[in-house]
Amino acid sequence: MSSQTFRIGDIVSWNSEAGYVTGKITKIHTSPFLVNGYHHHASGQEPQYEIVSQKTGHIAFHKGSALQLQM
Repeated sequence: MSSQTFRIGDIVSWNSEAGYVTGKITKIHTSPFLVNGYHHHASGQEPQYEIVSQKTGHIAFHKGSALQLQM
């Protein structure tokens, strides 16, 4: 379970194959959902955050345990 809760509008970073990426949370998923044929597992206790990369505009989905809040 994630130790930190994030909100829509928060700026966060995460480690990707290409290094650290920074983005803005645009949606919080609290139930399982489907994107491009892939089932994402989310719940109220362990939500997945929909994040738009500030650099590329790419949309990513991550659990809170993978994210760090940027000040």
